[in-house]
Amino acid sequence: MDALRRTSLVAGGLYVLTFVSIPTVALYGPVRDSDFVLGATSETSVLVGSVLEVIVALACIGTAVVLYPVVKRQGQTRALGFVSVRILEAACIFIGVASLLTIVALRRQGVGAEAVVTGQMLVAFYDSVFLVSQSLIPAANALLLGTLLYQARLVPRVLPVLGLVGAPLLVVSDLCVLFGLWDRLSPVTAIGALPIAVWEFSLGVYLIVRGFRPSEITAGSAAAGTSVRDVEPVT
Repeated sequence: MDALRRTSLVAGGLYVLTFVSIPTVALYGPVRDSDFVLGATSETSVLVGSVLEVIVALACIGTAVVLYPVVKRQGQTRALGFVSVRILEAACIFIGVASLLTIVALRRQGVGAEAVVTGQMLVAFYDSVFLVSQSLIPAANALLLGTLLYQARLVPRVLPVLGLVGAPLLVVSDLCVLFGLWDRLSPVTAIGALPIAVWEFSLGVYLIVRGFRPSEITAGSAAAGTSVRDVEPVT
């Protein structure tokens, strides 16, 4: 197995791994109850959801780091931007998880009814961070990586087109949530996020099953018999 195929397998696997957080919508249900801080419900589901989101954050960073040596040959500035934005996404996810773990900590300390308002504020803070980290930032990721993959032809062009079309739809949906036209957990929001979700999942599956398509980038690496890190950028 050559270096490019290993890269595609790892990147694809990490992209698919980012979908492990889907159950958190249900897992975080108890923390939204006003009596959660008072210890009336179990905290296990919140802890499990937090672990899943940490996995997602690490996988986000991994996808960018693994793909960077390949896509930088198409456009180094955009490739660096993709890595930076992906790290920012992960950092915001960590912040959101920390807010929920703070609620669990308040609960364990037995702070009492006076902490109910604080818990609700932390949940609201998590929702705000989520809107940025796992909704708005993925739109920027889609634009950066989508244009790189579209131009490099490393995957079928229909895949990055999904991301490029889905990015503005997701931004519009986020703006509507921001201005209170509908809720973050409403079906309309889910529909707005669907193209980006399909783009990322399809990209992951394709990279696992098929790998990178032959292109100037992959041909240059194969001809030299080296990994993509040792090949000069395509001009």
